[in-house]
Amino acid sequence: MSNHLQEALEMLKGTGVRITPQRHAILEYLINSMTHPTADDIYKALEDKFPNMSVATVYNNLRVFREVGIVKELTYGDASSRFDYVTTEHYHVICEGCGKIVDFHYPGLDEVEALAAHITGFEISHHRMEIYGTCSDCTAKKAH
Repeated sequence: MSNHLQEALEMLKGTGVRITPQRHAILEYLINSMTHPTADDIYKALEDKFPNMSVATVYNNLRVFREVGIVKELTYGDASSRFDYVTTEHYHVICEGCGKIVDFHYPGLDEVEALAAHITGFEISHHRMEIYGTCSDCTAKKAH
């Protein structure tokens, strides 16, 4: 079992959340997935292993994970929400062609938050930055 999975399970137990086999599998899938899956993606990936699990079960578990703070819900435009296991601070680069999302690690923009707070007098809670473009697969398709 990966350290991330172990940490996440301990965090859930610490908040009184029962660890069901489905919950364990959904969490493990999210941690191992680099694709920022939708709830449907997760459901389809696990439906053979858990034939009685519904999409609603996946959504409910993702909501629990989000409330505990181990999963972020990513909403971009009109597309379905995608889910990202919370590790280090990172940003996302999003392909406008196929919708692929890739993590982009960059030192946090703490100085921007501090400047925004200083100039506006706001108490800043967080920020969100998204970078859009065309992935190499979509660029190659356009070239042909």
